[in-house]
Order: sequence, then C-alpha cells, then structure tokens
Amino acid sequence: MALSESEHCASAAVQRVTVNGYGADGSGVARLEDGKVVFIRSAARGDVLEIKLTRERPRSAEAEIVRILEPSPYRIEPDCPVYPKCGGCDFRHISYEEELELKLRRVNDAMERIGGSSARSSEILRTGRTGGYRNKAVFHSDGDSLGFYEARMHKVVPVSRCLLLKDDLNAALETLSPKSGVTLRSGRNGLGYPLEEVLDGLVFGVSGFFQVNTGAALLLFRKAREYASLSKDETLVDLYCGVGSLTLFVGRDAGRALGIEVDAGAVEAARVNARRNNISHVEFLCADAARWDAGALRPDCIIVDPPRKGLSLGAISKALELSPSRIVYISCDPATLARDVSRLKGYAVKDICAVDMFPRTANVECCCLLKKV
Repeated sequence: MALSESEHCASAAVQRVTVNGYGADGSGVARLEDGKVVFIRSAARGDVLEIKLTRERPRSAEAEIVRILEPSPYRIEPDCPVYPKCGGCDFRHISYEEELELKLRRVNDAMERIGGSSARSSEILRTGRTGGYRNKAVFHSDGDSLGFYEARMHKVVPVSRCLLLKDDLNAALETLSPKSGVTLRSGRNGLGYPLEEVLDGLVFGVSGFFQVNTGAALLLFRKAREYASLSKDETLVDLYCGVGSLTLFVGRDAGRALGIEVDAGAVEAARVNARRNNISHVEFLCADAARWDAGALRPDCIIVDPPRKGLSLGAISKALELSPSRIVYISCDPATLARDVSRLKGYAVKDICAVDMFPRTANVECCCLLKKV
C-alpha cells in the first residue's frame, strides 16, 4: 500500500545538507542529493545539518533539524525560552547583522528577478532596537493561558513575556485573565485611551491600522517624504490612506493632498487627524482606490501603501490614468512590489530603500520611488 505524504516524510531517512541561503519566510534553504530545494526553519546560512523531511512536494520539501553538525558563523544562542516553537520570531538564532544582510538581499533579488529592475537598495534603515518596539499585541488563549500561535499552527504557546513588546504591554499581560484572547495597543500615553502617537511633531490617533513600530515608521515616513519631494504648487494623492498618517506626514509639503480609503471608519479617523494637526489643505474621500472618479485631477505625485497582496490591476490602471510625474510605493512584501513595478508601464524605479520595520522577524518594508520615463 502506498504511503501518504505525512507517512512518507515520517519514514524518511536522516539526510546531511549545507544551508546556503534563506527563503522569504526566513527558513534556511539547502539542496537535497536529488537537487530538490528544502526549507528548514531555524537554520542559518553556513550550517551543516542532519535533517528529516516533514513535508515533500514535487519540486521542494520542508524539513526539521535533527542535529547541527557544524554551526554557521552567523548562528547565536536564542535569547527567548519559547523560540523557535512560538511563531512570532524567525531570527533569534542568527546575528542581527546577518538578518539585515539577508533582508537587503531579499529586496534586491526580488527587484532583479521579478521586477526586471537594476535598482538596488544600498542600505536598510533601522532604529537600532531589536526588542521592545511593538506597540500592539494579539494574545490568544487555550483556556488556561495566554500566548502566541506556534509556528504554522493554531496551537497556543504560553508566554509570560515577549521580547518584541513594549514594557507596558508585557506588564499588562501579567494582569490579564487567561480565559479569552485579547488585543492590546499602546501609544505615547501608554495603554490609556484615546491612544496617540507623535511623528515629527504631528499627533495621530492610534485607531484602525497604524504601524506597530513607531520608531521605524518615522524612518519610513521620512524616506517617503524625501522621495515625494513636494512643493506648495503641487498635488499629492494617497490611494490607500488608512487613517491618514502618511497622507498628512508627506502631504503637509504640498499645496493640496487627497487621501483615498475604502474603509469609512478609517476615513473619519483620518479627518480627525487632520483637524487635530490643524491641516486644512488635505482632504479624505471614502472610495475604492481602483474605481473612484478623479475627474480632471492630475496629481504630481501618488503614494501607494497597499496590503501585502499588492496593487490590484484596477489600482494600477487608476495610477496610470492619473499619470503623475512620480509614484512613491511603500510595500511590506518585496515580491509583490517587484511584480507591480513591472506592471507600471511608463515608469522606472529611480531609488529604493529597505526599512527594518520588524526586527527578528522575516518581514521587511520597502520604500520605492518611480518616475515617468
């Protein structure tokens, strides 16, 4: 009788591999003797390992580490007692310098292989803090304790303290009932409501979507403002404005700015943020980024900060219809950024910068400047 995939993997022999890189999810990448690519969680570039396959596909496989034969020079001792079982972090087993290098390589490889662009990010902006930066936490409950989900599973790993969280969130965790999950957010005024954050003198209410790393968000916003390079006789359009933080931050340099957002609650929060900062030349419209009627409006610059899946074909068509001289594209996924860059016909990447928004995880943020050619 033929073995199932799980039975086949469970019966697979231990194999020896050398890790030569990283996948998009942070897993180490190696090749099996038959040439198949294998992804190994918590592996480091340069590791020589004994592994056991846990899942096998026609062209790739996943494996777990059985034994480290020769540790990578980039490998360090994890500083968290629940790593790597907890799925919140990906890189507590490698040096931060190696993490930054692999993230930069991931961005540049995507631009070349997927985007067909020769543009390269020469640096990755970071705050210097690899912990205590998260201002939001989603705790899950198993009925007896609170924690985070295990990697690739919906099984709760109990935690008493998370190294990524701000101190006030960890303090609050100690007081919470373990019987039900909860989401906590912190602002400059702690856990009190209404929550606020300050970026370059602008005050924002923390509601709806807001960057979870305020320090890194400031670096990202400043880069977006630099790329937009607006003057008082120019117009800005932000196609995914959310609560308006980026629209207001960059749009304060423009003569007029318009934020487009499909979520009515976020639009109202954006309008409150504009009033809070006494900015009157920025407007917000509740509409779909791909379908709103721009009329005769022809902005000088467009900002897009879409979800991880990137721009829809409709949003790309709308951006091309508006025909700005420059587009500032902020992305949390280098692959979808590179794909969309190749679809924005008539525009070329002039500059790109990576930002380490989420240290010790595989996520990397990008800010990209495109100009009409």
